[in-house]
Amino acid sequence: MKLLGIDYGTKRIGVAVSDEDGKLAFPREILPNDRQIFEKLEELISNEKIAEVVIGEAEIISEKGQEFAKVLEKKLQVKVHTIREELTTLEARRYQSSQADARAAALILQRYLDRKNLI
Repeated sequence: MKLLGIDYGTKRIGVAVSDEDGKLAFPREILPNDRQIFEKLEELISNEKIAEVVIGEAEIISEKGQEFAKVLEKKLQVKVHTIREELTTLEARRYQSSQADARAAALILQRYLDRKNLI
């Protein structure tokens, strides 16, 4: 089962995709958070055969991120999980700043997968 990880931001949204087994997360791309965001995510979910979505929930944008998660779940008919995250973008910038949002999404998704696979 493949999962999609999202690092939500008001200007940009980093996305990551897991492998088929739901064990490893890989940075995918950075999308502008604009009027077409749900169309782009719907296309990605369809093309990659995504079963579920994981969104990082940071305290500084939690209200907007929660609203985004609700709309995403309702509009695209996909199960959405939120996971508490802090400073993933800063952590991701240590490795490659140009793709920090996508790498942050991969960190969020990987943490979720690690917790899920321990159960």
